[in-house]
Amino acid sequence: VIHWYKQKEGEAPERLLFFSGGKVATENYFQANRYLVERISVQKQCVLTIKDVIPDDAATYYYIVKALFTVIGYYNKVFGSGTKLIVSEKRSSPPANSEILQKKHENQIIYVCLIEKFYPEIIRVTWTDDEKEVTDNVVKGDTWQSTKEDNYSIASWLTVPAENKDKKYYCKYEHEEEKVSLPTQVNSVKTAPQEENCRTVFNRGNLMYLLMHRTAYLVYIILLLKSSMYYLIILFFIYR
Repeated sequence: VIHWYKQKEGEAPERLLFFSGGKVATENYFQANRYLVERISVQKQCVLTIKDVIPDDAATYYYIVKALFTVIGYYNKVFGSGTKLIVSEKRSSPPANSEILQKKHENQIIYVCLIEKFYPEIIRVTWTDDEKEVTDNVVKGDTWQSTKEDNYSIASWLTVPAENKDKKYYCKYEHEEEKVSLPTQVNSVKTAPQEENCRTVFNRGNLMYLLMHRTAYLVYIILLLKSSMYYLIILFFIYR
């Protein structure tokens, strides 16, 4: 059994329909003809199609798979990651600018991938080397919107040891208009030559603020977890 939910920003999710035995049951009878569900067994997919999209359809859509484990005797629900639907009269546009900024700090090199002025705000940014995706020491910032325009920008940074300065990394982004892979070892990578110029180079779109904010947040989480661990240890010995 597959359920489809719709969640608007700031609101609780509401169930649109559920699909079982090849039949669809909707929560709203008057909109039943707008939703089409197709199950592709070979590819293990369930596709939801919304006809005649209107602004009210803008939301994040989740599917929930309800599987029966006969041995244990209960249902287990598995949530999907969600798909955000944006309904707008404005046409989508690819990033107007994308570049990698570089700064060496002590025994580390910080690569910042800056992607600017795209619409809509949905974009996927990853770091890879020549072989696989890199996930360690990667921080992805949130998208921000220009105060004068409707376009969005985003930044993601990768920290590597200084001895990897000759190794090539790639910042890859996927937008609905294009897919691009930016290498680190090219002449277009910009370097901050002096410490006092670091703020100037990294201040594109309040990038330094985002970096400091995210770093402080991560440090706070780590300290909070350590404090909770110490607290549990003390309680254990007290009540023992």
